[in-house]
Amino acid sequence: MATTWEYATIPLIIHNTKAVLDQWGSDGWELVQVVTGPDGNGLVAYLKRPTGGQ
Repeated sequence: MATTWEYATIPLIIHNTKAVLDQWGSDGWELVQVVTGPDGNGLVAYLKRPTGGQ
């Protein structure tokens, strides 16, 4: 069976990026990509983790 995923997007604050990503990582989230925010300022992180369901 294929793994199913849930996804999250979070804004990243430049001076606190590591702490934010460490917290999400400890909750089981894996960083997929970081892109510029929709307004052209700041960064947005895309994360995923298995849902536990098949």
